[in-house]
Amino acid sequence: MSGEPRFGLAVDPRVVDDLMLAPPEIRTAALECLSTVLYGEAQGKELGGTLAGYRSVALDPRWRLVYQLRPAPPAQQHAREVFVAAVRPRARFDVYTAVASRLGLDRQPLSALAHAARARSPQVTKLPAPRLVPLPSATIPVKGTTR
Repeated sequence: MSGEPRFGLAVDPRVVDDLMLAPPEIRTAALECLSTVLYGEAQGKELGGTLAGYRSVALDPRWRLVYQLRPAPPAQQHAREVFVAAVRPRARFDVYTAVASRLGLDRQPLSALAHAARARSPQVTKLPAPRLVPLPSATIPVKGTTR
């Protein structure tokens, strides 16, 4: 990294709390990740659905940093800025739910594809309940008789 950063930096104030609660190695990884993003050397994976326009970077297998590359305010030195929305664990989609909540977005619990995969097929019709019939070889003992 040499020269000036390509982008400005803006951070949601709650990210400071995220970083204070994160383990020290995650804090270090987040700062290293931010510097590579600010200098334009790396980009995160694009998110879809409700969080379209945001990117996610894996800090380790369990933690994610979510940011957005957006136009900077007019008085800033850079034309674009990196807006950091969250640094949180990925477990149970915590980081993505937090971003949606912080931005006031209604997070859809399922993508359209996942919803379609879990939905019942319209081609399936309701089948009648099976009739239970005793097998011909089975004998049903009559009460009061012994064998």
